[in-house]
Amino acid sequence: MCERGIKLVYGGGSVGLMGIIADEMLARGGEVIGVIPQALWDREVGHRGLTDLRIVGTMHERKALMADLSDGFIAMPGGIGTLEEFFEVWTWAQLGVHHKPCGLLNAAGYFDALLMFLDHMVARRLLKSEHREMVMVERDASVLLKRFEVYQAPAVAKWLDRKAT
Repeated sequence: MCERGIKLVYGGGSVGLMGIIADEMLARGGEVIGVIPQALWDREVGHRGLTDLRIVGTMHERKALMADLSDGFIAMPGGIGTLEEFFEVWTWAQLGVHHKPCGLLNAAGYFDALLMFLDHMVARRLLKSEHREMVMVERDASVLLKRFEVYQAPAVAKWLDRKAT
């Protein structure tokens, strides 16, 4: 990301995988923007060495600000919060709220089971294939970032076709 001049926008924590990535970005001279709710900051979970730190009132404010500050969204292996945040921005893309790329960094096949389930949703006609294809999936971060550079949001005329349901 540093080599490409890409800023990191993330949840502002000092722990876990994202804390490590933030530290590495900073060590390489990259710009890192953290957005953290006051309650997490008060628990001393916040990263104190970021380029830019925004402390907000709620998780809802955090997600909205992170979405506004970001040009694209990549979920890395993580827990339920990671999935919740990713599904929200992907839903916004599906609804046309934004036209930013959404991707999964499928390191060591971490998201394989989730991807099978998404394909199952398409097969059951609960997810349009055009919307499923909005999610770019790669095992290599460089390849995923290259795909982000040329991303074009699909033109889906209708979100729901009542005749087809």
